[in-house]
Amino acid sequence: MKIIEAGRQNQKVIIILHGGGLSWWQYQSQMELLSKNYHVVVPILDGHAGSNADFVSIEASAKQLLAYIDKEYGGSVLLIAGLSLGGQILLEMLALRKDICQYAIVESAAIIPDKLTAGLVTPLFSMGFPLIKKKWFAKMQFRYLGIRADLFEHYYEDTVKLSKQHLIAFTKASSLYQVKKNLKNSLARVRIIVGEKETKKMHASAKILHAILPDSHLEIKSGLAHGQYSINHPDLYVKELLENFDSVLNKF
Repeated sequence: MKIIEAGRQNQKVIIILHGGGLSWWQYQSQMELLSKNYHVVVPILDGHAGSNADFVSIEASAKQLLAYIDKEYGGSVLLIAGLSLGGQILLEMLALRKDICQYAIVESAAIIPDKLTAGLVTPLFSMGFPLIKKKWFAKMQFRYLGIRADLFEHYYEDTVKLSKQHLIAFTKASSLYQVKKNLKNSLARVRIIVGEKETKKMHASAKILHAILPDSHLEIKSGLAHGQYSINHPDLYVKELLENFDSVLNKF
């Protein structure tokens, strides 16, 4: 696991987990804003461009991150946030360690297994993989995702580096993920975020998570699709993150 970090001089630690097929650069703006007062850590997830290990499973990634937090930060941090695949890894961490963080942001994390999608991943990606390396195809995919334009070169550079093996592995794992029963024991204050334009399955996942997690708040972001909240609105992301800290502190 490779780590990108900023604000190492600060004591309070924030860990942010990127989405599948993306990387640390999706949070570069947030890192710059938060590093004035916080130590911000963005791991490059295994199997992604720039990582130094193969993707094994969501569960293995969660255990690896828990071991890292134990070693570097004494077993807990202020906040962990995650988008999509990163959000699923975060949920696994919360289930394994109820006190791993004080706050959590789970954005667009699916928890309803989709066996049909999982079954189609290997044949579809095997047939279409050569296209992924083509810049015109990457631009088409990028527009479909609705990611802000200034991130395209980062996106294309990492897409070219992704292996078919890893792309299939983490996509299949994500489509089959189920939360563990111990998640209900988490002590973290959790913001569950889903875009208004996301799929019914993603909205259903968010509602289930809200019911499971005892100290959670569900937010539906108006007009936004999958991942667009954190990727396209870094200023708002940081503003609302800090407001969440303040709202809790003001209760005491």
